[in-house]
Amino acid sequence: MALKPWMQKNWSKGTDMGIEYRDTHDFSKEELEELFLSVEWSSGHFPEKLVISMKNFKTVYSAWDDNKLVGLISVMDDGIMNAYVHYLLVNPEYYGRTIGRTLVDMVKERYKEYLRIAVIGYDNEARFYEQCGFVKSTDSSPMFITSLWT
Repeated sequence: MALKPWMQKNWSKGTDMGIEYRDTHDFSKEELEELFLSVEWSSGHFPEKLVISMKNFKTVYSAWDDNKLVGLISVMDDGIMNAYVHYLLVNPEYYGRTIGRTLVDMVKERYKEYLRIAVIGYDNEARFYEQCGFVKSTDSSPMFITSLWT
């Protein structure tokens, strides 16, 4: 799907030569499996579930190198106040090419009228999210009930 007019900024081809950013919820299980396993996320072992989950997220932006899915961000929201970034991942072969930052910027632009954009980042990712404008909470901790191991 083509980018919406408000997304056209610098994202039609991104700041990285050859990377195309898309607003789509449609992915093959192979595309999602390859991307998720490239970052060693256990959810990559459930590609059929990932295909369905991408269709159910309110917002999904993806980064493509020709026909290869190389990055993805997905967001759940309540329609007016709160947005939660659930997935943000970039294939490690593409690290350092501003893909993650561009995906976050797209979300920040999409949800700029919201009162809160939240993300739960692993400790080793905190610096990246802080550079994107997120502030680490000092009075709360993420909690889960999960069957995933990463």
